[in-house]
Amino acid sequence: MTDSARVDVWLWSVRVFPTRSAAKEACVAGRVRIDGEIAKPATKVVPGMRISTRRGPRVVEVEVVKVIRKRVGAAVAAECLVDHSPPPPEPLAAADVRDRGTGRPTKRDRREIERLKGRR
Repeated sequence: MTDSARVDVWLWSVRVFPTRSAAKEACVAGRVRIDGEIAKPATKVVPGMRISTRRGPRVVEVEVVKVIRKRVGAAVAAECLVDHSPPPPEPLAAADVRDRGTGRPTKRDRREIERLKGRR
């Protein structure tokens, strides 16, 4: 354990990003913030900092508990952070799922499905 590490290395080490290059690209693109400030890849992290990033539509917010520089197992990585992420949004009900055996949708059914999906 060390007292500080680069933010891109730490995010990769605790499995927030699958690769270090993906963590670095997120930092360069401005999607990683430390305590509300945009972080460069070489920004040092220390215990107590809050890091937030976007991974697709999901916002990931974590607090640094322990600083590590090498990728470790998932159980050990979970001990190095506290996850403050909001829960993922619930998926919308699928409008195009039909009961089994009801056959092909009629023109009226198809129009209703399109309206529910927001295509019309």
